[in-house]
Amino acid sequence: MNRRLSTKYFQVSQRVWGTKLLFVNVYMIANRPGAAKGWVLVDTGLKGSAGKIIAMAEDLFGPGTRPAAIVLTHGHGDHAGGLEELLKIWNVPVYAHALELPYLTGLSSYPPADPSLRDGVMSLLSVFFPTAPINLGTKVKAIDMEEGIPELPEWKVIHTPGHTPGHISLFLPINSTLVVGDAFSTTKAESALYSFSSFKKLTGPPRYFTTDWEAAAESVRRLTALEPRAVAAGHGPVMRGRELHDELHELADNFEQLAIPAKGRYVGHPAIADEMGVKYIPPYVSSGILKASIGIAAALATFFIIRGLQE
Repeated sequence: MNRRLSTKYFQVSQRVWGTKLLFVNVYMIANRPGAAKGWVLVDTGLKGSAGKIIAMAEDLFGPGTRPAAIVLTHGHGDHAGGLEELLKIWNVPVYAHALELPYLTGLSSYPPADPSLRDGVMSLLSVFFPTAPINLGTKVKAIDMEEGIPELPEWKVIHTPGHTPGHISLFLPINSTLVVGDAFSTTKAESALYSFSSFKKLTGPPRYFTTDWEAAAESVRRLTALEPRAVAAGHGPVMRGRELHDELHELADNFEQLAIPAKGRYVGHPAIADEMGVKYIPPYVSSGILKASIGIAAALATFFIIRGLQE
């Protein structure tokens, strides 16, 4: 590995660390002594993230370290993009919800993003985000939702669909730490300014890729009932304490007004999927104005991405 690589990282709570890779976070969870051996990687960032993930792991756990397992909150390209490269180096099990397996074993593409929302540069750019499946074959295992993840015995796995059918969150009751993936965000994921900065704002799941808003609302309310003390989201800074409590309860109580777009491809018309993948996608109507807006957004985002890669 190139030892000149370095990764800035932050602490979420005791034995939980994260790092931001361009505009998405990945997390590393170390088990308490006596609970289980080793540590677990949660999500793998964008394609090309493997080097920085390995550098962070070696900073935290020592040279040559590898996780006991990799857990995916879901399989979107910004959360599973680095996975195939990491598995060439780390021969470890990968866990995901059974309803995510079609997108991780080559069976089905995800439903397309919805750039028509026009609520930020990232939404416009979402038309370029990958939705094709990867094929991990037998390297990925379905999480036993009754037993949980063996390599994380103290953590509860919570099915939080909406953003994707098999989206999961992880909760540690001992100190009320919650890793939510994209069940909700702690920044405005649709905004390039927010996404590439450290601006904090608790919001719903990224709108451009959320395909079942009713399920997403139920998931946020389920997570709110846990009364977490610290939240680690896929997009945005860590949130804790009173700030987290107040903003999360406000979101849960007013999800339909605060999170769901006024209109959009999946608003009132969710995509339908099962254990084999996508079964129905609502129709989409494009326009010349939208295509022009996407072109402008692409130029703006290129600037942010190049700047992020140079950091």
